[in-house]
Amino acid sequence: FLEHFANRTPCLIGMEACGGAQHWARRLGEMGHQVRLMPGKAVKAFVIGNKNDMADARAIWSAVQQPCVRAVALKTETQQAVLALHRMRQQLVRFRTMQINGLRGLLTEYGEVMAVGRAALNRAMAGVLARLSERLPAMLMDTLREQWQRLDVLDEQIAQIERRLSEWMK
Repeated sequence: FLEHFANRTPCLIGMEACGGAQHWARRLGEMGHQVRLMPGKAVKAFVIGNKNDMADARAIWSAVQQPCVRAVALKTETQQAVLALHRMRQQLVRFRTMQINGLRGLLTEYGEVMAVGRAALNRAMAGVLARLSERLPAMLMDTLREQWQRLDVLDEQIAQIERRLSEWMK
């Protein structure tokens, strides 16, 4: 890909902003080319006919030429690293919420209903596990305890990312 542009005179290159586009835009920019990353929604407005590579290329070409279509800002690797940390943190928060809701849902199937939220789960969980351990198989009880303890691991992973972001901000 880069070899194709290495021996070309510097020119305007339009690309759809997608995974990897920031990397390629930086590399092409290092070669002296001007790169405009176009938002996917803006490009889609210019697709004529069925979606295929040729129609996409034509749509990107059309979008790049429109003065009213704003290009996506090119990011440095450091800026992308910070965004990656934020995305990973967000993914862990979502997974933690899924774990909490999953635990609450499973426990409801055994008549143990508790309020929404992590604090409510933490307040009720010890008593719930004690009550259920008299009725349910040990293999399930062990797994429920592990799931509950896994929340602490997720909390620590989230906190670690937050510490890294704070350090970077300093």
